[in-house]
Amino acid sequence: MRDRAMAPLVALEQARGLLFPFVPVFLALGIGLWFALPFEPGLGFYLGAAGVAVGMTAAWRWGPEVLHPVVVALACVAAGVLSIGLRAHLVQAPMLAYPYYGPVQGRIIDIDRSGSDSLRLTMDQVVLADMPAGRTPATVRVSLRGPPPLVPFEPGQTVLVTARLAAPEGPSEPGGFDFRRMAYFNGLGAVGYTNSPVVLWQPPEGGSEVINRLRSRLSKAITTAVPGDSGAFASGVMTGDRSEISAATVKALRDSSLAHLLAISGMNMAFITAFVFAVTRYGIALVPVVALRVNSKKIAAVIAFGVALFYLLLSGANVATTRAFLMVTVMLGAVLLDRQALTFRSVALAALVLLVVQPESLTEPGFQLSFAATIALIAGFGPTQAWLKARIPGWAMVPAMLVATSVLAGLATAPFAAATFNRFTDYGLLANVMTVPFMSLLMGAGAVAALLAPIGLAYPALWVMDQCARWILLVAHWIAGLEGAVTPIPAPGPWVVPLIALGGLWLVLWAGRARVAGGAVMAVGLVLWLMVDRPVGLISSDGTLVGLMGPEGRALSSPKGAGFSARSWLEDDGDLTLPADAALRPGFAGPKAARAFEIAGLRGEVLSGKTALDEVAAACGRADFVVVPASLGVAEPVPGCVIIDRTVLDRSGALAVQPVAGGVRLVPVRRVARIWLGDRPVVPEIYLPLPDLRVSSCGSDQPACPAP
Repeated sequence: MRDRAMAPLVALEQARGLLFPFVPVFLALGIGLWFALPFEPGLGFYLGAAGVAVGMTAAWRWGPEVLHPVVVALACVAAGVLSIGLRAHLVQAPMLAYPYYGPVQGRIIDIDRSGSDSLRLTMDQVVLADMPAGRTPATVRVSLRGPPPLVPFEPGQTVLVTARLAAPEGPSEPGGFDFRRMAYFNGLGAVGYTNSPVVLWQPPEGGSEVINRLRSRLSKAITTAVPGDSGAFASGVMTGDRSEISAATVKALRDSSLAHLLAISGMNMAFITAFVFAVTRYGIALVPVVALRVNSKKIAAVIAFGVALFYLLLSGANVATTRAFLMVTVMLGAVLLDRQALTFRSVALAALVLLVVQPESLTEPGFQLSFAATIALIAGFGPTQAWLKARIPGWAMVPAMLVATSVLAGLATAPFAAATFNRFTDYGLLANVMTVPFMSLLMGAGAVAALLAPIGLAYPALWVMDQCARWILLVAHWIAGLEGAVTPIPAPGPWVVPLIALGGLWLVLWAGRARVAGGAVMAVGLVLWLMVDRPVGLISSDGTLVGLMGPEGRALSSPKGAGFSARSWLEDDGDLTLPADAALRPGFAGPKAARAFEIAGLRGEVLSGKTALDEVAAACGRADFVVVPASLGVAEPVPGCVIIDRTVLDRSGALAVQPVAGGVRLVPVRRVARIWLGDRPVVPEIYLPLPDLRVSSCGSDQPACPAP
């Protein structure tokens, strides 16, 4: 019995030289556990985590060697908790406490486009009227819905505009994507829009936003030389400036599984670095008198590193690009040290650095997709190449490996892409096979154009860029337009993605037969995904929209209002229907100003329009609960009727309505206290019983029952 109990520890001890790739895995576990906490940890919690880390370090130093892998794993989990806790407090910055309308002054640091295809400015050094500096957000983001600017925007400019601002919104439903949390870690304290023109207050100062201004100027040079969508796409993949790319193009790229080309991801970094490395190395080889006296491979590695660092800064250093840069750094360092460049250890080192410096990146799609593809390619490239060599002629190896690597990367990233974007692109493999070679050519042509532009000889390279971009966009629009190009996928539950990720990592990283357990864990995750239970009813955070699940899908109470929530609900349902069409589904009755519905025997009504407050009493006579997009203020409560007004929703956020025994349960978004929510109070779940049970189950000793 003792030998059987010790067998796993002995197996771990025997695999000691292969365990380093698990270090970032357990670090990520600690970070994930911190995000999953139902409370905001205090000093005592962090002291406890530090105590675990110190204790495990002592056990590693003086304890039995057979326990070393276990104590290191526990120390990594504790370190992950400490790293994300420290990061959360270091990035803490003011968020707008209440809606603001008035003048906004700030310095432009980024220019992009919103989901509605409006130009969008991100600004720092913000000044708001009558707001003290200590409460002013560090950065704000404003969508421009007014007239086009008279002077082109450029990073570093100080501008003045009259805008409506509000704090970043939380999830559109409990457990949904938390934009407020992402904004917190990015230092974004307010978002909004303006219909007014933007006034240039001050041109860029010398030395201000140098990299961002260089990116903007390079982008404008590319779009001037290569006009149209192809130039906008080429600019996006070369510099990261996607402000000129239309919403239709972005949608086509997304629906054809080619949106990753715009992400300045590992592929882009690999293309540009490999091109510079090859040109430098073989360029030196063309000069024998130099090639015989220097190590061309190591010189090429140094120059390629410089280009990779410049490209990282130019592209804005997002998660995928940073991961790729760290990987490139490790690989080029291995070249300089005459070591093997591409291994699991290099990927683990890149993940370790990223998780220590930016632990919140674990929750971002860029991190998940990027590492999933890289790990799958490292694990599968060698075996796949050997298998193909034994079965196909040599001339077919290049196209076969192109298809094989696309399959490997596609299979590895499919669960994460589906969980993030709620869709599976059925012809994504075909699209990638048709475009990846041209993407490589585009990046190489871009590098050549940058070298030749100072002497006025960039036109041939720019022409190649244009043709490659045109082909990629042609394929994207064609694939996206095919019938069945996109299969909708419902949003997974909270345990699905972690189980699939951990199972896949164990399957790939563990060398023994026990690796098959990873496949079993992944299967459990997929089964849980198939069993996902979507909320029957959803109420938007502003009270303007209610969504009700029915036999034809989710019906919406209105074709307009709460547009982001409407799109998010339908996408999370795995439903490609437009909100306007979802509003035509059965589930609601009555005029548009008073839409009636029923959930689990309870009658509800959602009011709208200027007379909504005046109709509350009448609606309460017809319904058990009423949703109204305004605040009742000090109005008298209506006996026997639960009123969900803006005062309630401002505290709770969006609400999910779930049937339970004898009634329904109202689940608020803000049911836990976390640091990115600021001082907002926690709102408990509310149990709303059926009318015939209300007297017996909602006595004075039942605090779970709502007060009318």
